[in-house]
Amino acid sequence: MTTPTQPAGQEIGYGDAIREGFMHLLSRHREVFTIGQGLWSPWYVGNSMTDLDKLFGKDRVIDTPVSELACTGAAVGAALCGYRPIVIHPRMDFMVLAADQIINQAAKWHHMLGGQATAPVTIRAIINRGGEQGAQHSQALHSWFAHVPGLRVVMPASVADARDLLVASVLCDDPVMYIDDRWLYERRAVLPAVVERPLAAEGPRVVRAGRDLTLVGAGYAAWLCEQAATFLAAADIDAEVIDVRVLNPFDPREIIASVARTGRLCVVDGGWRNAGWAAEVIASVTEALDPRALKAAPRRITLPDAPAPTSKPLEAAYYPDARRVADAARAILPERRTSP
Repeated sequence: MTTPTQPAGQEIGYGDAIREGFMHLLSRHREVFTIGQGLWSPWYVGNSMTDLDKLFGKDRVIDTPVSELACTGAAVGAALCGYRPIVIHPRMDFMVLAADQIINQAAKWHHMLGGQATAPVTIRAIINRGGEQGAQHSQALHSWFAHVPGLRVVMPASVADARDLLVASVLCDDPVMYIDDRWLYERRAVLPAVVERPLAAEGPRVVRAGRDLTLVGAGYAAWLCEQAATFLAAADIDAEVIDVRVLNPFDPREIIASVARTGRLCVVDGGWRNAGWAAEVIASVTEALDPRALKAAPRRITLPDAPAPTSKPLEAAYYPDARRVADAARAILPERRTSP
């Protein structure tokens, strides 16, 4: 049996943690295989799959020709036949070419066949932005797919979740979209041994307790919230941070309870504002709470409703950073708390 490569107690990065998840799954579950473009090349998938083809063979780490629809369709078919495939899309933008296989096929089989068949396929979608890549290579489309019943959607922000939500996704009997973000690969942490947990038990999690306001995000946006909370703490503002983790099915109870305590909500989203994920979070909270529980109108920090620019200076204006999140949070606090 092939075992994880990182020594116990050693700090590892987000990409390495994804690789550890693959190592665990491929070594312990013979029905698991991976398929997609560029799986043998670090240029496509970074350090998240280094040498897996050499360790487990090219019949289980399958590098395919350039056809997102074909490799996703093959994975969905294999899932219906008892396998647990992981199909990898190095850019979420181009995964749109496989939307029929994901939305009309994988997400619907269990429902249309009265629960008699499942398609336990995991679709790994990588968000790869910045670096002047432009509008067709920079999109985070999580809100699209979180809209689809029958398709679970997870966005790991922490190093531990990069590994553990991958394992839980692949062992789930439902189709799951696992979305990781290249901007998180610099995160590092010491991880405990893998514990296989049911994905259905996972949901939003408080990663930093606070009393003055609630910051909510998923994926890279959750990390922005954590960094913003550190800036706010320097100004004696105590922010609670909630990492959504699971976007579909969405359980807002942890967020609702937090806002009931703090009275203020600021949602950060790596997608666009119009019909975006941040609006779903705010709607879920405002529908559940008495309006008098809110001390200020909720605020959302998103991308502007425009395609991503190519110019580096325009990118700096287009993408929110932690300081911009902190400034937005200060704006919903009483005037006496706005000075740094």
